[in-house]
Amino acid sequence: MTLSSRRPATRRTFAVAVAAAATAAALALPLAAQAQQRVFFGIATGGTGGTYYPLGGMLAQLISNKVVIGNAKLSATAETAGASVGNAQLLGRKEIESAFVAADVLDQAYNGKAQFDGKPLKNLRALGALYPEQVQLVTAAKSNIRGFKDLKGKSVSSGSPGSGQWQLLGDLLEAHGMTRKDIGEDLSSFAQSVDKIKDGNLVASLITAGAPTSAVTDLANGTEVRIVPLAGAEIEALKKKQPYYASVTLPANLYKGQAAPVETLAVMAIWATHEGLSDDTAYAVTKALFENTETLGQVHPKGKEISLKTALQSVSIPLHPGAARYYREKGLLK
Repeated sequence: MTLSSRRPATRRTFAVAVAAAATAAALALPLAAQAQQRVFFGIATGGTGGTYYPLGGMLAQLISNKVVIGNAKLSATAETAGASVGNAQLLGRKEIESAFVAADVLDQAYNGKAQFDGKPLKNLRALGALYPEQVQLVTAAKSNIRGFKDLKGKSVSSGSPGSGQWQLLGDLLEAHGMTRKDIGEDLSSFAQSVDKIKDGNLVASLITAGAPTSAVTDLANGTEVRIVPLAGAEIEALKKKQPYYASVTLPANLYKGQAAPVETLAVMAIWATHEGLSDDTAYAVTKALFENTETLGQVHPKGKEISLKTALQSVSIPLHPGAARYYREKGLLK
């Protein structure tokens, strides 16, 4: 197997409760059963204020509970990392077994475009599509930001340079005839951004994540917020240039005080890996995901949107052969 036996100490991991239970249970098993190997399977997610982290944590628990390959039991962990761009780079260096990556960033990484600038990561492989991530431009309701162009001269958080929304902000600025010099760019995380908006130290934050997003929910529970629409001619031009973006509507009352629907953009989140992952492991974890979507839906509303019907949507890089085997069994591939 090509799985890691140790995890880097620099990334925070989602505790997998079953590990302690399995250790206690092992004490009561015959020595032959105790000989079963345990190997780590990491899932790089994002910050704790987003959607990747809670879903990755539950997926890790599912894998740890259900996946045994030969004599090896997978011990999975969800790990905070540098969001889409950083996650793709981790996979490219084979420093983690899998990661959640936005579809547009994954395509850019594989083909060496945008932030990957001529350095394609051709070893990346897809396991399957997860759910649409909505783009949420958040500000306090008392601000005068009612459209994207109103951000000129204002402070805006785009998140880490290793994130999908950092790249998206650049695309949105260009589409509206602006550059990063026209704003006061802040690189705070989701959670840090909403704290700054609460304190009046930041005007707006661009957040790309499955909605409802916990950081925005937290903000709306204590501060009147406005989700700024992303629609119009500039957005239509952006969609033609970046076909991974789709127009969606956030429903009314998604957040406290958000009484009306809001037009915005969305991009699919993809579960990705690298070509070094064994076919059997890729098959087993893909099966664990799509045959336990009901459980994931109990953790976060976005889990309810993960479906085998959309498993190949927006997947533009090669599938891992192990994942492809599962999709052939289910009739999605010939």
